[in-house]
Amino acid sequence: MGSMSPDVPLLNDYKQDFLLKRFPQTVLGGPRLKLGYCAPPYIYVNQIVLFLMPWALGGTGTLLYQLDILRDYSAAALSGGLMVITASVIQLTSLYAKNRSVVVKRVITRDILAEEDEHEFTSCAGAETVKFLIPGKKYVANTVFHSILAGLVCGLGTWYLLPNRITLLYGSPGATAALFVFGWITLCIGEYSLIVNTATETATFQTQDTYEITPLMRPLYIFFFVSVDLAHRFIINTAALEQMNQILHILFVLLPFLWALGTLPPPDALFFWAVEQVLEFGLGGSPMSTHLRLLVMFFVSAGTPVVSYFIPSTVGVVLFMTGLGFLLSLNLSDLSLAFRHRVGSGCEAFPGCCGSGFGRKECLLGVAMLGVALLEAGLLHHYSAGFSPISESSAQSIVGYVLMALLSILWILRETQSIYVFGIFRNPFYPKDVQAVSLFFKKQKKLLKVGVVRWILLTLVSPLAMVAFLALDSSLHGLHSLSVSIGFSRAFRTVWQNTENALLETVIVSAVHVVSDTDCWWNRSLDTGTRLLLIGIMRDRLLQFLTKLQFAMTVLLASWTEKKQHRRTTTTLCVLNAVFAPFVLVIIGLSALLSAPLLPLFTLPVFLVGFPRPVQSWPEAVGSTACVCTDTVFYHQMIPSLTASLQDAMAAGSLGLLLPGSHYLGRFEDRLIWIMVLERGYPYCCVNVKGLELQETSCHTAEAQRVDEVFGSAFQQEGPQINEHLGNVLTPCTILPVKLYSDARSVLSGIIDSHENLKEFKGDLVKVLVWVLMQYCSKRPSTQENSHQTEKTSAALPVALPALNTPPCPKSLDDSESLNSDTFHDWSDDNIFDDEPGIKNRKEKLQLKDLADTNLPIPGSVDSQGADDHSSSTGPKNDLYRTVLLGFPAVDKGQREDVAYIPLVEFSCSQSHLLSLPEEWRSNCTPHSRIREASPLFPEDWYQFVLRQLECFHSEKSSVLEDIAKDKALKALYVHTVMACYIGLFGIDNVAPSPGQIVRVYNGGLPCSGALDWLSEKPDLFQLVRKAFRYTLKLMVDKASLGPIEDFKELTNYLREYERDWYIGLVSEEQWKEAILGEKPCLFSLGYESSMGVYTARVLVLQELPVHIGKLNAEAVRGQWANLSWELLYATNDDEERYSIQAHPLLLRNLTVQAADPPLGYPIFSSKPLPIHLC
Repeated sequence: MGSMSPDVPLLNDYKQDFLLKRFPQTVLGGPRLKLGYCAPPYIYVNQIVLFLMPWALGGTGTLLYQLDILRDYSAAALSGGLMVITASVIQLTSLYAKNRSVVVKRVITRDILAEEDEHEFTSCAGAETVKFLIPGKKYVANTVFHSILAGLVCGLGTWYLLPNRITLLYGSPGATAALFVFGWITLCIGEYSLIVNTATETATFQTQDTYEITPLMRPLYIFFFVSVDLAHRFIINTAALEQMNQILHILFVLLPFLWALGTLPPPDALFFWAVEQVLEFGLGGSPMSTHLRLLVMFFVSAGTPVVSYFIPSTVGVVLFMTGLGFLLSLNLSDLSLAFRHRVGSGCEAFPGCCGSGFGRKECLLGVAMLGVALLEAGLLHHYSAGFSPISESSAQSIVGYVLMALLSILWILRETQSIYVFGIFRNPFYPKDVQAVSLFFKKQKKLLKVGVVRWILLTLVSPLAMVAFLALDSSLHGLHSLSVSIGFSRAFRTVWQNTENALLETVIVSAVHVVSDTDCWWNRSLDTGTRLLLIGIMRDRLLQFLTKLQFAMTVLLASWTEKKQHRRTTTTLCVLNAVFAPFVLVIIGLSALLSAPLLPLFTLPVFLVGFPRPVQSWPEAVGSTACVCTDTVFYHQMIPSLTASLQDAMAAGSLGLLLPGSHYLGRFEDRLIWIMVLERGYPYCCVNVKGLELQETSCHTAEAQRVDEVFGSAFQQEGPQINEHLGNVLTPCTILPVKLYSDARSVLSGIIDSHENLKEFKGDLVKVLVWVLMQYCSKRPSTQENSHQTEKTSAALPVALPALNTPPCPKSLDDSESLNSDTFHDWSDDNIFDDEPGIKNRKEKLQLKDLADTNLPIPGSVDSQGADDHSSSTGPKNDLYRTVLLGFPAVDKGQREDVAYIPLVEFSCSQSHLLSLPEEWRSNCTPHSRIREASPLFPEDWYQFVLRQLECFHSEKSSVLEDIAKDKALKALYVHTVMACYIGLFGIDNVAPSPGQIVRVYNGGLPCSGALDWLSEKPDLFQLVRKAFRYTLKLMVDKASLGPIEDFKELTNYLREYERDWYIGLVSEEQWKEAILGEKPCLFSLGYESSMGVYTARVLVLQELPVHIGKLNAEAVRGQWANLSWELLYATNDDEERYSIQAHPLLLRNLTVQAADPPLGYPIFSSKPLPIHLC
């Protein structure tokens, strides 16, 4: 994405035409009267006839009623029955056309250059015409169900719009005529979308309508309006119902405009939104992290007021409400785990997320608080029954004053935990020296001690004080009523579910009671529970109104003041907003009243009321999808440490008021962390963490830089005393210590292309190979098991010389010539199976022994020994005694004693076999003469040093290691294997490798030679050679950066550090991801930047680093997500250069779009719901 131009179109030309065709279809409910190409007139006539068909059928029933031929309900039944028949005929016609179109498609061929939505019509009633007009249903069940539903809508709509009925409501013939005509237009729109062709709705929640729910949307709202009228018909003399019916009849004719504007939600969004609202404000619960949890919690919570209504004892009611309110406010998943598992010792937690499960501490706290709350509520309620009304009121007033003091103290303590007070003024108590990270964290920990006091007051003191306030209320002593059961069930639940909000609501009710007259309507007609319920709704809606107003002002001012956001229409839009400011405030108020997002169309100052939807804003399960890439693992790794830091910050109040739907943004280096609060309880909250892309586009970079500016201005040591970025949707809160990887990238120019470094590289590689192979052999399980065993026999252990186990090589000169001549030119038929010349010519003659009594398992032969012979053998069985000679002829078992004896080399030390290389490694196709020629490169002194540093012999180290170091056979094995690997990589020429060769081998691409085949057959050895090569490269970089290595001890320290603390490999390897998830302290990777022509190094270091956290305007996020949903799902405006995705310094528009759930957004990481216990 490039920098935005003021002339960036909102929609490209194609999308503009597409939208102009789609929107009229949405308004009318499905008729396609604007096709964009020339169509026969009968296409339009047929659609008009189908559109007016319900009116004709309903008009028949209406006429018969007006003529007193039929009663009103009979007229409605007649219209409904006719509509069922008509709808069935329409659906059967669609099915017939589908079956015929299969044959038609085989005959008719379309022009491939025609537009995608262009159709060819052959006749008025042709299959193609019917298929175009009536697409039909996907499921047979929906065909039947929608037809019956269409009949109900038509019948009830006829009853609803009877002229006599409308006249009784308004008493005006003019109003009757207008409502009758426009009301039937509304009904025709609803019927058309149900049975003929469903229009694409502007209010789209699901990305795909799998179960055909969209056709039900408009009939659903028609049923709601009719149900109120039916209630008014059968419930006599109810003034409220009559007034509501009159209002709804007027709104009924406005339904097409509300549908077209996308104000009314689709059925699925409406259902979850309604359940969420009732659970939160009617039952005292919280929005839940999943739809299943929401439904389960709703039905369980709904039982609380029902059961309490039938409990005869008032003390029993108080105890029931207190106990169940406390239990339902806990994390139910943790409770289920608590019943399934035993609590371990100490602070052992049950299986949970990131180790923050429901442990012993949480169990003890819960049991203690529940016991104290029940005891307190029961005693206070019981003894308050004997108080006089004045004493009871004064006792409750005293508790009210205590609550006021608690609210003030908690507010002050919360504001001291973040960088800004009210988000405006700099907090003087917050640490200022952010650059000194360790010192800053020490000071911050001191500040968090104040947060502990706040946690005690909020978690332990405040709930008990509010329980006391409610238990003393006189309303609980009277007769039960539905309002008392609902109000107090909610109140006793909210005390625990959201203590801060409950405290504020209780203080407001107490203060109003103190200052107001006792005879006023508020105190006389409403009980305390109902007052708390109303105050809770008003508090939430007022907070939403203020945040939406702030969001609207930000959009408006940014479009005027920001030059890059200024368009040709900006002045006009700003003037219109100023002129129609009252109307804009009404829109903001209506969106707050409905708890719906304020939708800025294309993120311009054109505000609409988005349809109400759940707090999560998206239909899919949280964390179910993400655009996974190689950088996703960084967010996976940081989650445990991040949640631990969030736990401390949330408990202390550093992140402000925690409400479901709150959004936070974290920033560290090139990483952006998006945190959303999903649910809130006692004492926990559930969050979703998203990671945004690290490969930054220009828009991403521009907004990330603005985020850095906002945090930099807030946390710099001599920062301003007032928030300079007050208009931004991001308000800095605090800094969290998080254990994560810092990412450093550097260019290796002058290091990897240095001739000196490359020459040293070859010598260092031999040393590193020796060290790696010896470490591998010393750490094998057999070595660890046998190193402490005493020697049972003094006989020396023989080992086959490397040449004896050589795999089959070329059988002819032709075959040998096809191999790499540089590697195999010294081979001949005479020396293929000869002993190693370098070993045979030694002055120190190795003792040879004929294994006359050793039975060699030759392939193709049958072992004469039975199971009994093996079991009776007393001598220890060792794999080193076994030798398989490939290429020798199979011998009959009767002639087995004639097999030639195989000479084996004996180790001079009985423990040498513990460091011996595996047998399959001792052979290779490298000519012995070449190994002999390269053997002077073998660092014997380094070999002796490494061997004496081994830690696998412990108490025997001083004596045994000396004996092993003198073992010439063991040394010969290492010389042979190490030099064979070395020659396979570089040959024996004294030529420095090129940087390109280094990079290729680092990436695992060995030179094409016999060594490649040899190593590929031995995966363990191949991995060790590659590891040694990578260690050597890292050693070369370290030597160039830190200076040369002075002695063997320093070199050993380097290699041990690599082995212990480093993963050296490639970003694309699975081991890289595993090393990050396993929190390897350091990682190193080599790469090549083709665009710049340079070699690069990437180093990751795991450490505790500061992550800046800021709070986002929740309504700004919801509004931009609502526009994103409308723009992509309805307008299909997926242009990557569209205006609404361009960088915005105040709204952080690009980052907000990224953080949306796929497929509309593209976060590279999205976690499952993470419970964080605030204790």
